[in-house]
Order: sequence, then structure tokens, then C-alpha cells
Amino acid sequence: MPIFLECQRCTACCQWPGQVRLTDAEITRLAAFKGMSEPVFIQQFTRLRWDRGGLALQEKPAGGCIFLEGGDCSVQAVKPQQCRDFPNLWNFPGFEKVCQAIPRLVGEEEFQRLITLIKSKGNERVAK
Repeated sequence: MPIFLECQRCTACCQWPGQVRLTDAEITRLAAFKGMSEPVFIQQFTRLRWDRGGLALQEKPAGGCIFLEGGDCSVQAVKPQQCRDFPNLWNFPGFEKVCQAIPRLVGEEEFQRLITLIKSKGNERVAK
């Protein structure tokens, strides 16, 4: 049986240094959500990816996400797919030491249903 990791929105993953890659569509959505033009959004909130293959979100000096405000994501409604996919569709070495996601054994059909919800809505406690 697959294990589904039920996100608790603890934001530990948002505080971990890394690289949140952005698609053009995500830049468009994020800029509109922030009420700014795409060029201004790009200038203020993005940087060149490490592989120089596109743009990624800037990070705070300590490595956390630029959109993490206190214990909440300020762009939750339009957050990038990479953020929506964590921790079920990707994760990083050692994530289980900081992530408070609750592991649940689920059937294959239920797992696929939950993954589909994550891809469309994000980790809004979709398992409940």
C-alpha cells in the first residue's frame, strides 16, 4: 500500500534552503496575485536558477522562502507547483526530520485521488 504524507502546513519545507523553479505561467499568476507587472515581479522576487535554465524564487538571507511570513505562505492560493508537490511528489534528503507531515497508508486508488488533488489545489490538508 502507498504511503500518503498529509501536509500539516508547518512551513518547515519553506524554511529549508533550496531552489523553487518557476514556470512562465507561475510567474504570471504570482505577479497578478501580488498586483504587479511581470517585469517588476521578476526583478523583485526572482533570480536566475543555478543551472541558468530559467528563474527561481529568491530566498531570504537564511535560506527560507521569500513569501514565508511568520508561519504562513503569503501566496498560498497561487503557490508554485513545486511547493504544492512537496512532500509526496518530491522531497529532499533529511526532510522527514523537519517535516511534520503525517504518514498514512492508503489504497492505490485513494493515493491517486489525493495526488490529483495536490496537483490541482495544493496541500490544503486534502486527505481530510
